[in-house]
Amino acid sequence: MILENYAENGKFDLHLHTTASDGAYTPAEVVKMAYDKGIFTIAITDHDTIDGLEEAAAAGKALGIEVIRGVEVTTKYKGKNIDILGYNVKAAPELCSVLKMLRRHREGRAQVIVGKFRDLGILISWEDVLIQSQGNSIGRPHIAKAVVEKGFAQNVQEVFDLYLADGKACAVDKMILTPNEGISLIHDAGGIAVLAHPYLIGDDHLVEELLKLPFEGIEVWHRSHSKDAIATYKKFAERYNKMKTGGSDFHHDDHTIGEFGYDENK
Repeated sequence: MILENYAENGKFDLHLHTTASDGAYTPAEVVKMAYDKGIFTIAITDHDTIDGLEEAAAAGKALGIEVIRGVEVTTKYKGKNIDILGYNVKAAPELCSVLKMLRRHREGRAQVIVGKFRDLGILISWEDVLIQSQGNSIGRPHIAKAVVEKGFAQNVQEVFDLYLADGKACAVDKMILTPNEGISLIHDAGGIAVLAHPYLIGDDHLVEELLKLPFEGIEVWHRSHSKDAIATYKKFAERYNKMKTGGSDFHHDDHTIGEFGYDENK
């Protein structure tokens, strides 16, 4: 997979989330939003699930959009969250089995987080969270929305900053896979593995260490990356012979599909 082969006139987005994990819009709605913006190559990369891919593929076929089958696998290394994007994955038995375990853990983790909020006097219920998830896989954004809905915060970002970010009072660790395990899962499913949003790791020495693992690529362009960060990760990609990818990491209306710092002329 070569990024430039997928990008037509610089219009692509290879990092999109839907209601299959913690996004605000269904897979079909996300595809339509991309179409409305003139973006004709996208990847659906929901957290630890491939459940939305068939709906997205069908919507893409109807609209003439290429939908790459993706996933974002959660791993941890040296105390840091390391997310891995998998592209062109198939529904391999091992991948499906591990993703199912991760989803079960995600729901249990969400229930613990709700309990932590209640211990702080922020009285949200599991039913409040279910309303926000609308029957889809429950993630931290749904909990944050319930907190906002009950009037305990101004917006979702405030909830993350004050309570849900790593080290905060309501944070709960995810089920842990190692990066090597995540990469192997993706490879066994016929996919390629890309290190996601390296700037968010917060340690470029660690990013370089990770790039010595059998990743095929690195997400050079991301909405959190400054121009300097993009320049750094382009150099890393060239130094370690990795492909360059990019995406908005779209979840909800605070993010914009297709906007993530990519400039086809640079």
